[in-house]
Amino acid sequence: MSPVGGVVIFLISWWVCLFVVLPIGVRGQFEDGEVTDGTEEGAPAHPMLAKKALWATIGAAICTAIAGIIVVPMLRYYGA
Repeated sequence: MSPVGGVVIFLISWWVCLFVVLPIGVRGQFEDGEVTDGTEEGAPAHPMLAKKALWATIGAAICTAIAGIIVVPMLRYYGA
């Protein structure tokens, strides 16, 4: 797998992993009883985006490694 292909796989995996972890542990402002003026009641009270970005990065690294384990031997076998 070329470095560019690895980066592309990592970025696609990162976005997929981010969308998977975004709804985990989110509580709406109405559930906490503290609605900030000018925001929607269902808006997250504490979105924890840094923590979720870290988990998405870990998940994307694992997905990229798995893709590399599968793709690299196939490229060597078929001579591409």
